[in-house]
Amino acid sequence: MKRLKGRFFYGAQMQQTEELCAAAKNAVREAGGIILEHWHKPRTIRFKGRIDLVTATDLAVEEFLRNALKRILPDAVFLGEETSPDASLGKWAWILDPVDGTTNFAHGLPFVATSLGLWHDGKVVAGIVNNPVMGECFWAVRGAGAWRQCGGSDAAPVRLGVTTTGSLADALVATGFPYSVAEESGDVLAWLKNSLEQCRGVRRYGAAALDLAYLAAGHYDIFYERGLKPWDTAAGWLLVEEAGGRVTAFDGRSAYAFDPLGILATNGVLHGAAAGLLAV
Repeated sequence: MKRLKGRFFYGAQMQQTEELCAAAKNAVREAGGIILEHWHKPRTIRFKGRIDLVTATDLAVEEFLRNALKRILPDAVFLGEETSPDASLGKWAWILDPVDGTTNFAHGLPFVATSLGLWHDGKVVAGIVNNPVMGECFWAVRGAGAWRQCGGSDAAPVRLGVTTTGSLADALVATGFPYSVAEESGDVLAWLKNSLEQCRGVRRYGAAALDLAYLAAGHYDIFYERGLKPWDTAAGWLLVEEAGGRVTAFDGRSAYAFDPLGILATNGVLHGAAAGLLAV
């Protein structure tokens, strides 16, 4: 009887999470209209750091989604990059990067996404990564797989799966550089050197949420980066795991828990070898 009761509770909880994810996905897609509306207009840019930008679009998308998500789940904490970066995670929390790839957006490069994770009882239970410029929306619900929809909400979604690549020589690596790259250039260059020498190639698109989504979709085999924030990785972390991949800290063993010292995501098969690339 207890087992049946537990199964019923888990099923009801998953249904609730799927409903919350669906409502949030609609809101994120709607917010993508703001990005598209601003895409061909002059950018209003200010600097948060030497190379850390924020635009009027970041602020507009975050404000829109803060209001929309409040209606979807009124009791949830809101952790947003631009307006509430220091909020503590509660029982329920939305974790938002309104425009991941702001520098790309400022330069008219299409690797731009809104990343939204839903946190519940100590873990990410749903995640959405939407790139309106390229018409791609990725999402995952814990226990229900990872999915991509291209070309609008009427298109058929496709279930995602990581690659089965088994050797570094055949692996395509994605990475990014921290805002503190000038102070950490020694480590960054050492990791890059190892990856270039031992793997098939390296790509750096400048949007961690999309890097993780593309790994989940089987375009990359390995992703690593230091200095990321919770809003950079919350949604993508779940996408990779639900697509069959693995996510840890840089050492390849320790659990990843929004650790600014580094995230390592792989197809799982290459995880130990990938950790070796970062052992400098």
